[in-house]
Amino acid sequence: MPIDLQKLYPKLIHLMLDTIFVVDSDNHIVFVSNACENLLGYTAEELIGTPITNYMHPEDLPSTHDSIRRVMSGQSHINFRNRYVRKDGDVVYILWSARWYEEEGVRIGVARDVTALQQAEAELRFLAHHDPLTGLTNRSLFNDRLELALHAARRHKSSLALLFIDINDFKGINDLHGHAMGDRVLCAVARRLERCLRNTDTVARMGGDEFIVLLTDIQSDDALKHMMSQIREKIAEPLASEFNGLIMPSCSIGVAEYPQDGQDADTLLSHADTQMYKAKRRRSATR
Repeated sequence: MPIDLQKLYPKLIHLMLDTIFVVDSDNHIVFVSNACENLLGYTAEELIGTPITNYMHPEDLPSTHDSIRRVMSGQSHINFRNRYVRKDGDVVYILWSARWYEEEGVRIGVARDVTALQQAEAELRFLAHHDPLTGLTNRSLFNDRLELALHAARRHKSSLALLFIDINDFKGINDLHGHAMGDRVLCAVARRLERCLRNTDTVARMGGDEFIVLLTDIQSDDALKHMMSQIREKIAEPLASEFNGLIMPSCSIGVAEYPQDGQDADTLLSHADTQMYKAKRRRSATR
């Protein structure tokens, strides 16, 4: 018995995991496959007859209208991404393949939910430039920002400072309380450093219990000393009760200022590192 493929086509369309949209020249939906309910939370009956633009994320409307014009001019548009707002208010990222059919007066689009992929890509981009434990800027991104800050300081004849910060006696926390507790302390330090800084400053974790701060546009030595004092006080504040009575350690800070302590990133970093170790030795000598 021969198979009637014409009768199978509607079944195949509604079986697809991707959603098929058919939209007229006025952007009204004239057909949508059953997968739309998983994609947007609306049934096909709710969508048909309404403008597809009603469901687009407002921030993506300009780029989406550009894509629509491109498709309706006869060009197929594959791998275009935008955001739609679901019936429940959540945002979904959609990957489109679309084509305009002049004879029928409609454009057909195949919509694939790539929200999970978008989130994974965003996480990978974040991890490429941030410390996975604390979420702070990592060494690579910090070095980029330092080079940009030095370029701006040279151009505007302004100053900047690097603070190299080491947590005192951190090894003892890991040894006595375990590495999980040590990680929690590092995260607490990261949040405290962030609260001390301006939006124009950058704090990074360089590894282990070492952090570095980039301060731009330093107005005076007194302002720099005040910032260092504020950081010491903030880090030494008592920990919350969930840290099981652990006493927050102090920190040692080494400072390097541009231009007097160095003209380039390597020299400034080396100077700040050296000054930090001198501060640690002074602390040990007075104990």
